[in-house]
Amino acid sequence: QVQLVESGGGLVQAGGSLRLSCAASGRTFNSNAMGWFRQAPGKEREFVAAISWNGGSRDYADFVKGRFTISRDNAKKTVSLQMNSLKPEDTAVYYCAARSSFVVAVEESEYRWWGQGTQVTVSS
Repeated sequence: QVQLVESGGGLVQAGGSLRLSCAASGRTFNSNAMGWFRQAPGKEREFVAAISWNGGSRDYADFVKGRFTISRDNAKKTVSLQMNSLKPEDTAVYYCAARSSFVVAVEESEYRWWGQGTQVTVSS
């Protein structure tokens, strides 16, 4: 069982940066691949980034490549999403999610545990 709590969301101007964090509790964080997803108003939830259990493998959605970086600290049981060069279209609720597997995945259905989400708003 894994419990996830996101933080770090807020309001930022276009071109700015935010760093989201996800704190995990539970026995198995270090063996879980982790991911970030987002959902904008009126849209489906979509994949943003994922990282394998040891950080050795990462995957990104095309629309964030070069701007966002996912990382994890297994000692602290946290996963982070550094977001740079933010655009108004990045406005969404961002969710942290955990798999019951070591390897990354991009499908929402592959993730078993979810946080409550944190709002990111980018103004133009």
